[in-house]
Amino acid sequence: MKLQLALDLVNIPEAVELVREVAEHIDIVELGTPVINREGLKAVTELKNAFPDLTILADVKIMDAAGYEVAQASAAGADIVTILAQAEDASIKGAVEEAKKQGKKILVDMIAVKDIKTRAAEIDALGADYICVHTGYDLQAEGKDSFEDLRTIKGVVKNAKTAIAGGIKLETLPEVIEAQPDLVIVGGGITSKENKEEAAAQIRQLINEGATV
Repeated sequence: MKLQLALDLVNIPEAVELVREVAEHIDIVELGTPVINREGLKAVTELKNAFPDLTILADVKIMDAAGYEVAQASAAGADIVTILAQAEDASIKGAVEEAKKQGKKILVDMIAVKDIKTRAAEIDALGADYICVHTGYDLQAEGKDSFEDLRTIKGVVKNAKTAIAGGIKLETLPEVIEAQPDLVIVGGGITSKENKEEAAAQIRQLINEGATV
């Protein structure tokens, strides 16, 4: 299991400072959609330059013109690029093809998908590297979690790795680990803590212990 740090409500200098605090405990840095909307793909380049040994994910949530968008994010330094599961199959296929050409990976975000089981199987067949169960901010506020959806996806995918995002913190991590995703995505569970390094270290320790179960 890998640990991905999601950064949403920061500017570029804040992102660099935050990652510096926790870099030894994480595998992937996600530059979230709010960061990229505000700062542009320059944020990806700056973080990759600052932390060349970390994997950088650009959460651009592609919906159309997928090949072009993947090429642009890749050129900026992204190692993983996101596309929405709601996109057309042709767009997802185009994203996967361009990513392979660039030596990058595609994470398909299942946010707002109603028929999780069917769509996950379709996306798996299209060659996605990761399929991510994602409970967005608005549904988190209503008490929704992603665990059941993750178990559903793990039951149908044959090739893609699985990821889970949305409100994950130390208290909910044991249930996440029980479902054994390949990638655990944590945002506020680290970034909102006063001692971010300690929070990241605790989460990493639990993940490492859970990976050996």
